[in-house]
Amino acid sequence: MIAIVDYGVGNLFSLSSSFKAIGRETVVTGNADIIRSADKIILPGVGAFGDAIDKLRSSGLDRVLTDLAAEGREIMGICLGMQLLFEKSFEYGEHIGLGLLKGEIVPMQGSISPELKIPHIGWNALHFTHESRLLKYIKENDCVYFVHSYYASNCADSLVATAEYGRELTAIVQRGNICGCQFHPEKSGAVGLNILRAFCEDD
Repeated sequence: MIAIVDYGVGNLFSLSSSFKAIGRETVVTGNADIIRSADKIILPGVGAFGDAIDKLRSSGLDRVLTDLAAEGREIMGICLGMQLLFEKSFEYGEHIGLGLLKGEIVPMQGSISPELKIPHIGWNALHFTHESRLLKYIKENDCVYFVHSYYASNCADSLVATAEYGRELTAIVQRGNICGCQFHPEKSGAVGLNILRAFCEDD
């Protein structure tokens, strides 16, 4: 069973529908005991980093996730959920993240051409940088759908794929049992479903 963590921030219906489309059972829950019983965990997220990490901490789900990560449970963060996996974010101040991956979340503003619109919204091709089982059913230059104004930086030890938007921006990360997508696989058609399918499979 796959648990989609409900902590008040996320596109939960689209995610659960995507897993249903690939024949996988999910439960959307904020219950710590149910999350602990899941085989795999999805951490979604939409909005601001500070608000999201505060909600995780106030519910105690931050500790649940870090404990399960230490036990080797597979966790995938999506969009803001991926950003929460890192050590810190500089979105509207400085906020400490879950620290499951090395690196920090930094603004696109000042890092890309001022001629490019922020947030970055749209379809972009994936460029593979390292092997990962998340790439099992997709190919180089497959396109996925992004909506974001911040990106993961200094994360070379987990970087799996990038997408070009004025510069190469972090798109997919994985280190051991922890992985994430900056884009929305649930909004990325067949490519996104194939990434979710690969995550669901056991090694």
